[in-house]
Amino acid sequence: MTALPQPDALGAAAEQLRGAMAAGVPCDPVRDMPGLAAAGPEAGYAVQQLNTEHWLRAGLRVSGHKVGLTNPAVQEQLGMDEPIWGVLFADRCRTDGDDLGGAGLIEPRVEVEVAVVLGADLDKGQHTVADVISATAYVLPAFEIVDSRISGWDITNFDMIADNAGAGLYVLGTRPVPLAAVDLRRVEMRLTVNGEEAATGSGAACLGNPLNSVLWLADTMSQRGTPLQAGETIMTGSLCPMRPIAPGDELAAEIEGLGRIETRLPKT
Repeated sequence: MTALPQPDALGAAAEQLRGAMAAGVPCDPVRDMPGLAAAGPEAGYAVQQLNTEHWLRAGLRVSGHKVGLTNPAVQEQLGMDEPIWGVLFADRCRTDGDDLGGAGLIEPRVEVEVAVVLGADLDKGQHTVADVISATAYVLPAFEIVDSRISGWDITNFDMIADNAGAGLYVLGTRPVPLAAVDLRRVEMRLTVNGEEAATGSGAACLGNPLNSVLWLADTMSQRGTPLQAGETIMTGSLCPMRPIAPGDELAAEIEGLGRIETRLPKT
């Protein structure tokens, strides 16, 4: 395994990203900071962990995890080729019909996703899809409002992982759907922005099935000694390409079998 950069370099990157988020102003890529020129994914997760620990000390609560870069179209958009993960915090959750104001978003983009809510831990080390099915309490339609604290989305995988995998806000539907009622691989979705069709997609676009995304994350987190826990929400990844959004945009999405979800980005 490649040695991690020095702690001071990782800490400086974490602080720069926190500062950008607090100010609502983008920063330069953290890969350009001293001591980070050759930093890769593991260094990115080390920076992400520093900020997770910072927010936990500040009183925030981890509510789940997100999986990113599960859709080939999103991978192509960002020039990356493998999934990544980040942390969800309870204060960043919104409900169907809520607006997205007051969150300090910088350069937001919207994704339409299936959210999986766990009813049991996934702590077996190596899991099967049957384990994931057994552990799933229900699923919900969801928006993820992906954001980048780095100016112009000028990012590598190190930048994006360090920036908590681009976590911004997430918006959950409120009508739980049992897995037995829906085939997530075959669901179709449609996104509209201001009443106009903006994107379509399907469950198969998310690693072949959104449950595969949970499976990948469950194995990954178990290997790191931090297994997924009952009650956590897992944002499984986008069913369509990311789409930039602007103040005043009205968003609506329909996922077959899961229902409709709406939100808006208020005008400033």
